[in-house]
Amino acid sequence: MTNAIELNDVNFEKEVKKSSVPVLVDFFATWCGPCRKQLPVVDDLAREFAGKVRIGKINVDQNRKTAAEYTINSIPALLVFKEGRVIEKLAGLHTQEQLASVLKKYL
Repeated sequence: MTNAIELNDVNFEKEVKKSSVPVLVDFFATWCGPCRKQLPVVDDLAREFAGKVRIGKINVDQNRKTAAEYTINSIPALLVFKEGRVIEKLAGLHTQEQLASVLKKYL
């Protein structure tokens, strides 16, 4: 069971762009080894920041429209949104501590 929100092309606007709190979005694919390592970290962050930051994940293979909109060329890619805008982009694998430090800047 995951704590992160399952995002897709349909709910992205509502769950991310219209969120009243910052949102971290993990763009991933099931075949991507580093992405599989990043997913448990993202899930732990969702638990750690519950009520303060929304944490979501979106499969780029199943949601090409959203991946293209944000020019996701390599994965894992982590984007932080605030007030509907991308305020930070991170590429590659990150630790929970690194991501928590990023998120705390936007609280």
